Amino acid sequence: MDRYKNPKAEKSYRSMLGDLASFPFSFCYDGKTYHGFSPENFTEISRSISAEDGKEKTVAVLAFHGGLEITLETAFYPAYGASEWIVWFENAGKTDSGVLSELKSTLLFEGNSPVLKGIMGDLVNRYQPYAHDLEVMPVHFASNSGRATHIDFPYFNLEYGDGGVMLAIGWAGTWTADFDFNGTVTEYTARSANEINTYLKPSEKIRTALFVMAPYTVRNENFAVNYWRNWFVECNMPKFSAAGDEIKPFSTCSLASDTGLPNSDGSISERSTTWRPSLEKMFAENAKVDFRWVDAGWYTDAEGQTVPEDWWGTVGSWELDPVKWPGKTFRESVDFTKAHGMRTLLWFEPERVTNPEALEKNFGYDAGWAARGVPGNKGIVNNIGIPACLKWTTERVCKVLRENGIDMYREDNNSNPNACWRFQDECEGENRRGITECKVVNAHYQLWDDIITCTLSYGGCGFVDSCASGGGRNDLESLRRAVPLLRSDADRTSTALRLSMTTAFGKWVPFCGANTKEKKGQLDQKGTSDVYTWRASYLPALNVDSQFVQDPDQDFDTLRFGLNEWKKINPYLLKNFYVLTPWHSQEDKSGFTAFCYYDNEAAEGVLQLFRMEDCPESTLFVKLPFAEESLNYQLTDEDTREVTAYSGKQLKEGVSFGFDKPRTARIVWIGKK
Repeated sequence: MDRYKNPKAEKSYRSMLGDLASFPFSFCYDGKTYHGFSPENFTEISRSISAEDGKEKTVAVLAFHGGLEITLETAFYPAYGASEWIVWFENAGKTDSGVLSELKSTLLFEGNSPVLKGIMGDLVNRYQPYAHDLEVMPVHFASNSGRATHIDFPYFNLEYGDGGVMLAIGWAGTWTADFDFNGTVTEYTARSANEINTYLKPSEKIRTALFVMAPYTVRNENFAVNYWRNWFVECNMPKFSAAGDEIKPFSTCSLASDTGLPNSDGSISERSTTWRPSLEKMFAENAKVDFRWVDAGWYTDAEGQTVPEDWWGTVGSWELDPVKWPGKTFRESVDFTKAHGMRTLLWFEPERVTNPEALEKNFGYDAGWAARGVPGNKGIVNNIGIPACLKWTTERVCKVLRENGIDMYREDNNSNPNACWRFQDECEGENRRGITECKVVNAHYQLWDDIITCTLSYGGCGFVDSCASGGGRNDLESLRRAVPLLRSDADRTSTALRLSMTTAFGKWVPFCGANTKEKKGQLDQKGTSDVYTWRASYLPALNVDSQFVQDPDQDFDTLRFGLNEWKKINPYLLKNFYVLTPWHSQEDKSGFTAFCYYDNEAAEGVLQLFRMEDCPESTLFVKLPFAEESLNYQLTDEDTREVTAYSGKQLKEGVSFGFDKPRTARIVWIGKK
């Protein structure tokens, strides 16, 4: 990756560590603001430097007033010129510290014509892209729900001068980002734990977000996107196994909709008597996936009673429902799956509890751990920021995982926790605003670390599934432990939305997944699963939506077709990504969508082309920006096997592709001639 080396960025990073007074961080302590860490106010106690996983890590510990210690955790990635930092505050004294507030990182970028590019978050915004001319007006983002990537998205591409910089805020809570151009310099300010204003009790320790800065030297969006994707895959993604294997694309399938039970939400329907016919039919039809997906509803309620319908309002016990899964039947289903070459993933929602008093009576919970009291708030937050609560929660979860040999932990979060966090702050008294969020977010990262240690210990996965009502927890710090199997709950609906999300979200998070059906609603049992929808669903996580025994019209030929074609494509899905047509919303089906995954080193890839449902045109003309003029290529149509030769110059200038009718998808392989 020598083309991404950046001597100027390395020099700047080393200068920042050589003169901590210039460190791009400021905070307010008892009403006084400190910019950087000058030797007049801070005494360096220790510094250590280590190298691991393609990065150079530096940890510097500084002494401050009244026993407050500040730890700077920084890292530099030599192959990419990217740098990052986290700032920790710990009260090492014997009395309460002064009040900390206004914790923020501020960076200055000098260069003309600044344009900020990125995407909005999930939920109502559904990853809609934006491009803001900062010469016209400043831009402000604020995420205040506690689910970090709903509404807004803490990843940014700032183009300026002859290059630009990719920026990210890694924090699974509240955050803000501001961009302001003064005619010469663009100022970027990033915060986490919005409105924090708290003292620290003795031994209390809090941290900021992970702040990331990755500068690039060519002002070209394709270059910036693939610089980011390469760094993300190589330096951020968790490992698959204890042996350090990389995560490769995999497929999943939930059997919940294949039970014949009448529940409207298939995610609560699986039982000890229903899984075997589905799996046996899956194997007989040669349609095996990599992971069996067991979703919500497998647990008892807080009274220890079976739950026939209400998966949402009965979480918290994390005890297998003995009516649905008597004896060791659940473990038997996992062992059967594993014996046939598949793994199992299991759904949890540990940040929410229901009926805390019953949990206390029946399962050793402490009702005082439940953060509640906010009128109108749907959920009661399980306050894992309390160490005893974190320990109880971790042990409950890991017991189920370990006893049943579960390979992958799937986590959901179906409520916005910030209101409960703020209420808990108020309960602590004056000058404690933000303390609950800081403790909970840090504890959540620890929860995932401990769960990963658990699953790795018996041969399970070295990562978890990140979900918070779909795409609510895809911050960078979380995605160093997780992958989003479903980048959005809404991505189970129209194919137009799926293509819309791929061409936006795929620029920022390379590993993600979607459903393989097009449905009128998220939880519909039926839906369209034709070639067009399958080809729109080819992502690193392929979440197969099929019934094996309950649907008499199940088309196993199309199912096998989709699985086999995805297997041919998936070696390219984590390579460079080029979007070749303008972005469209889910409502716009009148044009084309085209994108390509391309391996620059091998000079080969796969081109995916879609004539959408209402598109009146029959010919698409696209330019392939990655083509090298010195090379000759051949393009092979997957359906017809027709091979056409082109020079690199021709591909760069553009080629045409024809479509017989609307709602048609073409796969075209690209290779050197």
